Amino acid sequence: MSSQRLAREGESPWMREKRGCGSSGSAQRPGRPPPAGGWRPWGGRQVRVLLAAAACAGSAAATTHGAVPEPQIPWSPRVYVCRAASAAPQIDGRLAAGEWGDAEWTEAFVEIRGPTAPRPRHRTRVKMLWDAEAFYVAAQLEEPHLWATLTRRDAVIYQDNDFEVFIDPDGDSHEYYELEINTLGTEWDLLLVRPYRDGGPAVHAWDIPGLRTAVDLQGTLNDPADRDEGWSVEIAFPWEALRECAHTAVPPRGGDRWRVNFSRVQWSLDVVSGSYRKATDPATGDPLPEANWVWSPQGLINMHYPEMWGIVEFVNAPRAIGREPTGPGAPGTDGVRATTEEERVAWLLRRIYYRQRNLRARTGNYTADWSVLALAQPRGWAAAWPPRLARTAHGFVSWVTTGEGRGIAIRTDGRVWRYEPWGDSAARDR
Repeated sequence: MSSQRLAREGESPWMREKRGCGSSGSAQRPGRPPPAGGWRPWGGRQVRVLLAAAACAGSAAATTHGAVPEPQIPWSPRVYVCRAASAAPQIDGRLAAGEWGDAEWTEAFVEIRGPTAPRPRHRTRVKMLWDAEAFYVAAQLEEPHLWATLTRRDAVIYQDNDFEVFIDPDGDSHEYYELEINTLGTEWDLLLVRPYRDGGPAVHAWDIPGLRTAVDLQGTLNDPADRDEGWSVEIAFPWEALRECAHTAVPPRGGDRWRVNFSRVQWSLDVVSGSYRKATDPATGDPLPEANWVWSPQGLINMHYPEMWGIVEFVNAPRAIGREPTGPGAPGTDGVRATTEEERVAWLLRRIYYRQRNLRARTGNYTADWSVLALAQPRGWAAAWPPRLARTAHGFVSWVTTGEGRGIAIRTDGRVWRYEPWGDSAARDR
């Protein structure tokens, strides 16, 4: 997925409250609600140093305040039941049926903008499993023309056809992981401190310790003389690496839900003098735009909207012996909810963030007046209404108490966090 140019900005005052990566929980100070992101001790030295460098990459400017495009589809993230593996799959790229029998296929990928956009030309599907050691991903990509050029690790892999994985363990839309891989098996792994719309930056020097990947080709690479069938990928993400910026239990507990998405970048190719070349626009000579096919549609051409990613719920048991899958990805089956109240509240807060950022871009100010945002109460809403709003020295904050008595808040840089609602000031004071 094509990255936007990084905004070279420093860490906002609120971001400085984050103690860093590495803790699976928070040690709450007595008598006070946790700040945005919780009280977190630093974790591994690698991440501590890289995030410190990222925070110092630019000036001490605060969070980006520019306009934010809103997704053009209803919010309806796909849901996948990720089962415990009976045995860890061998990471060789071949997707052996015996190793992946506990997992069901996701739905076929769609165009990134959603169902009204042209359907992908080739099918892509994914399976997921987990155990005490790792989160496993397998992908099958139909492809009549196997092609790749990039062999250097951490090259910009989406300049080739590729497969991409995005993981946000705690669903706060910050500090999430990205991995890209091409048919040569060349990897690019990176850590996003914040989405690009919120100033980034991407930490390109970050690596996934213990990562295992493998690619299997069903055809011949870079040979236009034949027609290929496709390629498959197997990936093992070790929990130890994902723990670094998870801010939630790692490995996950049964019933935990992570935000995850997958993308496939696909370029149009021509054959020139017996070799593949990117197809170009005759008027400009530039390559034609790449296609972006994803599991859970984003509603716009931008993978870095973590709130639009799919939901992966981890369950402790493998699929029952003899039980056939009930549907692709089994969304909403086995008692797994399509979305929870907290997820729906977080989406309403995200819509407030969009409206506030776009208001600021038009008028130069945020608002504490709910009526200005023109958001209607969603059907079946059980949380407090309307959400609370406040302007702050650095932007705005909005917070809601759910019907189950949990507090959820969002701030100017788009980070969502949970807190104990001990009073109206619990979120505002952060």
